[in-house]
Amino acid sequence: MPGPVFLRGETVTLHPIEEADLDFFRSQLNDPRVWRTISHREPTNARQEREWWESLDEADGVDLLVAASVDGERTRVGHIGFGDVQQNWGVAELGYAIHPDHWNEGYATAAVALLTAFAFDERRLEKLVATVYEHNPASMRALEKAGFHEEAVLDREAFVGGERVDLHRYAAFTDGWERPE
Repeated sequence: MPGPVFLRGETVTLHPIEEADLDFFRSQLNDPRVWRTISHREPTNARQEREWWESLDEADGVDLLVAASVDGERTRVGHIGFGDVQQNWGVAELGYAIHPDHWNEGYATAAVALLTAFAFDERRLEKLVATVYEHNPASMRALEKAGFHEEAVLDREAFVGGERVDLHRYAAFTDGWERPE
């Protein structure tokens, strides 16, 4: 069961990451369906996951657990955060991963919109960026539904599954961003 709510949306809640969440994150990151869609490529064991969790206190951004009501019970469905915060520019990079058991249920879009509103309204950031591999159109749609637009395609920027793939860069600006309905 997720810990206390930090941000509440209509379909998802965002929670501080607790020690009890680490097994969920480790199983999510080690799932080939997930790691092929994010920049994480190495198997993660319990010690490494704990070290990551302990490093969050020193991080320059925000990392949160995404939870949703599934079959009437509050359930862990993913992770979202922003980091690489450039305070002098007001820019940060957004990243997220939803467990494959909960893909195509709208949780990524809802979590991105909720955290984007927080970044703009509370952290006074001016721009959020996110990158997506070309073989992940569902993530591109989630960003677009959350009010992001594609600003660049980096040709053959990434190496995934033994081949070079394009990296699509999406962005949202505080002026002009409209909170999705």
